[in-house]
Amino acid sequence: MLYHFRILKCALCLSPLLAATAVAHEFWLLPPRFFVTAGDKINLHVFVGGSFTGSRWSGKSTRLTSFVHYAPHDTTDLTTLATRADTLNTSVELRQPGVHLLAFSTTNAFVELDGPKFTAYLQENGLERTIAQRQQRGEATTPGRELYRRCAKTLVQAGPTRPDTLRTFARHTAQPLEIVPEQNPYALKPNASLTCLVLYKGQPLPASLVQVWQRAAGQPTVVSKLYTNKNGRVLFRLNSTGNYMVSTVYMEPAADRKTADWQSTWATLTFGIAGKGLK
Repeated sequence: MLYHFRILKCALCLSPLLAATAVAHEFWLLPPRFFVTAGDKINLHVFVGGSFTGSRWSGKSTRLTSFVHYAPHDTTDLTTLATRADTLNTSVELRQPGVHLLAFSTTNAFVELDGPKFTAYLQENGLERTIAQRQQRGEATTPGRELYRRCAKTLVQAGPTRPDTLRTFARHTAQPLEIVPEQNPYALKPNASLTCLVLYKGQPLPASLVQVWQRAAGQPTVVSKLYTNKNGRVLFRLNSTGNYMVSTVYMEPAADRKTADWQSTWATLTFGIAGKGLK
């Protein structure tokens, strides 16, 4: 199988233009620890921003559309519990040993940028298809009105790593846009390769930018930029221990042009790769 991708690696510094203008940044789930003891109760942190650092998301519970916990032997919809109060409740108990998948989705929010800033924003996020569509519409210099929603997943390992025949890590969540790992990251060693499948509305998404963000303790964030092949897959190497985020975004014309011109959907997957003795 051939994978077509372009890779750029650098210690990341966010484009000043993007930082000043773009509201729709990466959005991710970060547990206090990726490796816990079975039975632990954790409070997931929700982050938004750049450089895989960002800041805590200030969204209210009304922005949440779904929050689902996929455990090795059962699935629990936490949406009602999480949104019972104005303050979002992201507490989860990981009773069963094995890999746990947590999936979190939001409603749409709106942003409008002037023409040049919107074009720079599209270029920053690999949305060349949208740039071409704007040119075809004669809108290359007009303001961009965008609705954006977010889909985030994280994987947490409870207890020691064992062969995972249940493949909870690869569960399809029915989120509009999702990144599905095809191997268990917690069964891989540093320098192993991981394949991820990108799905939009359940279908593979080819030729889309995927960014792999890597952050090790005391080190600057490093990002690799890749493109999915015709089957919607990317292959990348886990070349150090630390925290990883895989992200992508898909944009299409909005269904209702009175509300917005474009609809974007953002997706992330986070997990950790432990050093020797931590698995």
